[in-house]
Amino acid sequence: MSLTLSIDTATEHLVLALEGHTLQLERQIHLGRTHAERIALEVQQLFADSGLAFRAEKIVLGLGPGSYTGLRVGASYALGLARAWSVPLLGVSTLEGVAARSDGLVAATLEARKGNVYGGIYWVVAGEVVEVLLEENKFERSLFLERASDLGATVLEFDAPSGLGLARVSRKRGAEDWKVKYL
Repeated sequence: MSLTLSIDTATEHLVLALEGHTLQLERQIHLGRTHAERIALEVQQLFADSGLAFRAEKIVLGLGPGSYTGLRVGASYALGLARAWSVPLLGVSTLEGVAARSDGLVAATLEARKGNVYGGIYWVVAGEVVEVLLEENKFERSLFLERASDLGATVLEFDAPSGLGLARVSRKRGAEDWKVKYL
């Protein structure tokens, strides 16, 4: 069975998922700023709960936009696992992981402080981003919502992406050559 581990630490939530042929297991844990203290334990617990050995064939990492420290923690941990397991590590947009929670024309947002959002507008089919209509960027909240309304997009305002959504996004949009996107 091909098994994918998804990790996202761009927000105050640790998002984890395991996806295989018949397995779909996902966790979203509010950790605030304690990702470094908990990520290893939580990933091990996810595997224990799945009943599978501690090894995946692919790792998917949410690249942000998000917290500088959070992103570094997730990237370091994911890189360590990928090297230890000799498996590919693909990077995907955290916002696309938010968009993958829905279908149709969606405007995904994450809080960016001071009345701003990080946002992008996507066409999503069966939980996979098939087209980017507005590249992710930092926007004044009201302007982004107006743009989304003009396009007829459903606005998604979640605290974190879907871990299983990150895995789905990686199938077509996962990048082997990636960089994290800091706030």
